[in-house]
Amino acid sequence: MATARRGEVTAARILDSAEERLCRYGYNGVSFRDIAADVGVKSASVHYFFPTKPALVAAVARRYADLCLAELGDPQARTPAEAVALVAEMFRRTVAEKKRMCLFGMLAAEVGGLPSEVGAEARRFFAETLAWLRLALRGEAAEAEAILAAFEGGVLLARAMDDPAMLEKVTERLAARHFTTSG
Repeated sequence: MATARRGEVTAARILDSAEERLCRYGYNGVSFRDIAADVGVKSASVHYFFPTKPALVAAVARRYADLCLAELGDPQARTPAEAVALVAEMFRRTVAEKKRMCLFGMLAAEVGGLPSEVGAEARRFFAETLAWLRLALRGEAAEAEAILAAFEGGVLLARAMDDPAMLEKVTERLAARHFTTSG
């Protein structure tokens, strides 16, 4: 039992390291050797849990998407303004607290060169997030797309300009233009 738990902890630490590296350096900036060094194991241990890089990155992407979607919860339990504020807060934490890119923003930039299972996870995240936003916005599909694009773009600007306030400005302008706190 202790060995199984130790394996779960090691696998989780591998996923954590891979996520951090993906958000900072993209798919091509991730290596099993670097992850092994981060975790304090041999590269063979990383391969034991995740036989290939695409399998590892797809697992990271699934976990990240599932956590994001779970945090969002029921889209119809919020006003449109609350829903947008919640999505904005998730992006803000990524930039301001974690000081990195959104995992799926990084993967989207590389999607043409990604293995199919990784690209599929990126598309799944965007499709499910857009579906959530559409429901939260009471069917406003074009608005959902514009909002998600604005947040991803805000993260990109914040990184390019080395200024987390860029995302805050996007969020403020979006809120002022489209939503009031009354819903």
